[in-house]
Amino acid sequence: MNTQKRSLIFVLLLMFVSGLASAQTKSNGHYYKEMKSLQAAIEKNFHDSKSGNYFVELDPAKRENKNGYLREYTYLWSYCALYQAANEIEKLEPKANLMAPILKLMYEYYSPAPPKPGFTDYIMKLKPGERYYDDNEWIGITALDAYSRTKKKADLALGKAMYDFIMTGHDQVLGGGIYWKEGDLSSKNTCSNGPGALVALQMYEATKNKAYLDTAIKIIEWTDAKLQTPEKLYWDNIRTKNGSVNKGILSYNTGTPLEAYVYLYEITKDKKYLDEANTIADASLNFFYGAEKFRDDYWFNAVLLRGYQHLLKFNKDTKYIMGFKKALDYTLLHEKNEQGLFVGHNGVRNLVDQGGLLEILARYAWLEKQYDLRG
Repeated sequence: MNTQKRSLIFVLLLMFVSGLASAQTKSNGHYYKEMKSLQAAIEKNFHDSKSGNYFVELDPAKRENKNGYLREYTYLWSYCALYQAANEIEKLEPKANLMAPILKLMYEYYSPAPPKPGFTDYIMKLKPGERYYDDNEWIGITALDAYSRTKKKADLALGKAMYDFIMTGHDQVLGGGIYWKEGDLSSKNTCSNGPGALVALQMYEATKNKAYLDTAIKIIEWTDAKLQTPEKLYWDNIRTKNGSVNKGILSYNTGTPLEAYVYLYEITKDKKYLDEANTIADASLNFFYGAEKFRDDYWFNAVLLRGYQHLLKFNKDTKYIMGFKKALDYTLLHEKNEQGLFVGHNGVRNLVDQGGLLEILARYAWLEKQYDLRG
């Protein structure tokens, strides 16, 4: 065999091995492995095999006392986090059956009470709690996201039920907007209006009923008018009594309007919506991730990541997911304990945060298959 042929065979063999290694990396990447590790750690440490429920906190001393009783098991919010994480994992593992068992547990929180059925924040048969509009919106968002993937009628029906419930919290006090929780008329919050707009937009995408689109536009325009900062981030809430604003700024309250604008562009193709999404994303990147670690809790950041990931469909610049990645990598390096769980300044973080990080890892497990995340 002459030298030229030997060189060609060597090059082809090298390309084959390199391609095989690349395929293995894409199917079993770094973030996928971290996702599977955390998934197993949550099941091992938070799942109570006796009752089938999950604990909200590992440390019994940190479990919430409310209205004279101990909430030993998790409140609904944690299941909202796990439900969305399960949806993201099913995108990676289509045969995994993760969403259905969580939804079954969530129905223990279901209340058929008027004016519309919805989910309370605690297990009904133990001692029912209150119904928060944002909790029900997170459920609706996940159900409709799953519907876009599976086309299961039950997912669409759940999304529609959540839309119907949350709209009972909408009125014209302060010119519009959705309250934070049922029976409490003291504030209208970004955390109930941003995701409320998303549920309406997803319902439009599923049904093409223009009433949903019109509602979403009204909600997001109201949120911008009342709660958007001059820097294009979002404050926490506005008080109905006097119109004063709580100026706390959290990542999830920027994430939902950002994604709403991406949906609006996706639906209408009006460039003003994409421009607004890009502006919000730019404002958020340095504010939340300039220090290369998370400013607030993991789950809040998961919601902003949803907006960044959706924006990639129309803005191919990876700077948002790369900036976010620096904070994620810091967390993986510095905040993981020997149980495979993640800790904060006060010990092991609660189930909401573990679920939020699980969603983040599932999203990066998908992203690492699509993009070069080495930086």
